[in-house]
Amino acid sequence: MSEAMPAPASTAPSQGGCPIDHSALRQQKTARTIEPLDAPLERDAAGVWHVRGYDQARSILRSSATKQAGFKAELIERVSTRMREPILYQEGKPHHDQRRQTARFFTPKAVSENYRQLMVDFAERLLQVAKRERQIDLSLLGMKLAVRVAGEVIGLTNSRIPGMDRRLNAFFANDATTFGWSPRLLINAVRSQSRVLAFFYLDVKPAIEARRKNPGEDVISHLLGLGYNDAEILTECITYGAAGMVTTREFISIATWHLLEQPALRERYMGGDEDERQDLLQEILRLEPVVGNLYRRTTAAIEVEAGADTHTIPEGSLVNLHLYAINADETVVGESPLLICPQRELHNERAGAAVMAFGDGHHRCPGAYIALQETDIFLQRLLKLDLQVVQKPSVTWNDLIAGYEVRNFILTLR
Repeated sequence: MSEAMPAPASTAPSQGGCPIDHSALRQQKTARTIEPLDAPLERDAAGVWHVRGYDQARSILRSSATKQAGFKAELIERVSTRMREPILYQEGKPHHDQRRQTARFFTPKAVSENYRQLMVDFAERLLQVAKRERQIDLSLLGMKLAVRVAGEVIGLTNSRIPGMDRRLNAFFANDATTFGWSPRLLINAVRSQSRVLAFFYLDVKPAIEARRKNPGEDVISHLLGLGYNDAEILTECITYGAAGMVTTREFISIATWHLLEQPALRERYMGGDEDERQDLLQEILRLEPVVGNLYRRTTAAIEVEAGADTHTIPEGSLVNLHLYAINADETVVGESPLLICPQRELHNERAGAAVMAFGDGHHRCPGAYIALQETDIFLQRLLKLDLQVVQKPSVTWNDLIAGYEVRNFILTLR
C-alpha cells in the first residue's frame, strides 16, 4: 500500500518580497522526488506522457478526449458489471448531469450554512477530549473530523456501531491496485472484500434504510431518488470516502505540521480573517498536494502546446500529471515555487491559490470548500493550544490515491 518517503527536498532560500523568513527552513516535506521544473511535457520510453506545466495540465484535464485512469479506474473497467459507474469514473453527459445535480451539496454557501456549525461543534468536542488526555495523535483526530463531516454530506450517519473511521482506514489501507490471480493478490482481494462488507452492513446499509423511510438533504437520499440500488450506493460511498475523508485527514496533518514548525506563519494564520487563512492553507496545499499525481487515458488524439512546439498525444495514451511540478510552475507561481509564501502573486488569472491541488476541469474536486472550511475551523482551535511536537511524523505513499500519508504525528499539551 505504501512505501517510505525520502528525506524532504529543500530549496535555496529566497525572500522575493515574501513576509515569511525562509532562511533556515526546508519547505516541501512530502514530495517523493525532486521534479524537473523545465519539462512541461515529455514522453518516456514506455509511451507514457508526463505533464509538469500548468497550461499543458489544464488543457488535458479540460479535454473531452480523456478519461480517468487513476483511483483504480482501469482496474474497475476490467471487472465489467451492469452497475452504474461511480461519479468519479463517469465521463461525458452522465458525469456532467451528476455533477450538476449534486453541486448543491458543495457550494460555498451550502457548505457554510449546512455544515459550519457541525464542524465547529465536533472540532470543539474532539479538542475537549484532547485537553483531558493531554495528548493528540493528529492523524487519528483528523480522520475522526473528516469522517464526521463527510458522513453528514454523504448521509452516513446511522452506523450500527461506532468506528466508521477505523473501518474506512482499514479499507483504504488495502493495496489492490492491480488485477491478477497470484496468491498474494487473492489474499488481498479477500481481505478487501471483508472490509467492504463490514463497511456496507455496519455503515451504508443502515443509512440507506433510514433514508428510504425519511429522505434527507444528502448524497444517499439523492441517489435513492435516482433509483440507485444498494451496491451502486456503496460504491459511491467508497469513492466519496476516499475523496472526502482520507484526503482531508492528510490536509489537516500537513497544514498543522507547517504551521507548528514556522511560528511566523502560524502567527500570520491565526491573525488573519477567514479569506486570508484559507488562502494560506491553499498555499500550503499548493506546495504539498494531497494527491500527487493524476492519471488520464486519451480516448482520441489530442494536441497540446509546449513552448513553441505542438505535440500530438495519440489515442489510448496514458498521461501522468505531476501535481508537485505543475503547482511549482514558475510561469504561474513566480519565484521560489518550493517555499510557502502567504502573499504569493499568481501570474495566471485562471489559477486559484491552490493551483492544481484540487484538480481542474470536469473532475475537479467538488469538496474543495468543505475541506478548506473544516480544516480552517479545526486549526483555529487546535493552534490556540500550547502544543509540543513529541514525535516527528512519518510520511509514506499511498498508491491508491497517488498521495502521501502523514502518520504518528503526536502532540502534547503543555
